Amino acid sequence: MAAPPWSWDGFLSQQEFSALCRALFRNERGKPYPVDNSMLTTIFSIFDTNKDNVIDKEEFRYCWQKWIKQVVRPVTALVIVDVQNDFIDGSLSIRNCPAGQNGEEVIPPINRLLEENRFDVVVYSLDWHPDTHVSFIDTVHLRPFHEDCKVAPEEAKVMDTVTFDVNKDGNAMEQKLWPRHCVQNTWGAKLHQDLRIAEDAIFVYKGTDPDIDSYSAFWDNNKKSQTTLNEELKKRNITDVFICGIAYDVCVAATTKDAIAEGYRTMLVDNGCRGVCDSDMEATKEAITSINGLIVNSSQVKGLATGRDRPPVLAYKLALELAKNKNKK
Repeated sequence: MAAPPWSWDGFLSQQEFSALCRALFRNERGKPYPVDNSMLTTIFSIFDTNKDNVIDKEEFRYCWQKWIKQVVRPVTALVIVDVQNDFIDGSLSIRNCPAGQNGEEVIPPINRLLEENRFDVVVYSLDWHPDTHVSFIDTVHLRPFHEDCKVAPEEAKVMDTVTFDVNKDGNAMEQKLWPRHCVQNTWGAKLHQDLRIAEDAIFVYKGTDPDIDSYSAFWDNNKKSQTTLNEELKKRNITDVFICGIAYDVCVAATTKDAIAEGYRTMLVDNGCRGVCDSDMEATKEAITSINGLIVNSSQVKGLATGRDRPPVLAYKLALELAKNKNKK
C-alpha cells in the first residue's frame, strides 16, 4: 500500500486533511473526483471541533468512526415507490399524463437492481387509499371548498389544485385532484405482477388517512404523521438510500426530498423512474441536487452501494449531518 500523502505526527493540517479527502473521493475505477475547495474547508471545520486549525488524534478517531467508515462501507436501502397497477395500466396510468411516459418501463431496471445488488434492506411503498380519499376527483363534494379557492366545486377537474376549507387540524388545505386510484385491497393498488419482490422486504403503506394525501413514503403531505419507513431504516442503521419508481415528479420526488431531510445519503435512480410532466421532472432533478442528493443511473448503483464509488457530495452530506446532530446535543 502506498504511503499516505502526509506525514503523521498526531495532527492533520487542513492541507493534509484535504489530501486525505482527495484520496478518498474516487470513482470505482480509482479516478479522483474534482473537489471544491470550499467543500473541503467546510468538512475540515466540522471535524476540527476545538477550532485549533488541526485535527488531532481524538478528532480523527471521531472522523474515522463516524465519517470515513460510512463513506467506504455504506449500509444501503433500495426504496421502490408505488410501482402499482393503477399508475401503469389503471385509472391513473401515467401514459395519460402530459409527459406520456410508460410506467411499465421502470420494471426491468428495478428488477436488474435487485438481481445485481445486495441491499441491506429493500422497501416497497404503496399508495393505499380509503374509498373516500381527499385526492379523488369524485369525492370533492364531500368537503367544503375554501372561499378563496379559484375553482368552483362543480367545475373541478383532474389535475386541478383546489383548496378545501379545513382539514382535521382546522387549517385550509391545498389538494391536487386525481382520478380514483390505489383503493385499498383492489387490483389497482397491487404491485405490478412483473415487479420482482425481494426476500424479507418491507412494505410501507401511505395515504391511508382519508383527509390527508401522502406523496412521500416518509410523511403525509402536511408533515403531521410519519409512515413506518424512517423507523425501519433507523433500526437497521441505514446510511444510503437509493430511490426509484412512480411518479418521478410526485411521489418519488417527495420521498427523495424527505430522505435527504431525514439525514440519509440519497440517490435517485433516474432510469428507474417515470413521471407525469417533463418540466416537473427537470425541476425535481434540480431540487434534489441543490440539497446534496445525487441523480444516478442504475449502472452506477453497484459501485455506490459497495463504497467503491465515493462522490464528494455524499461525503459532504454526511459531514453536514454529523455537524447538525452534534449541535442538537
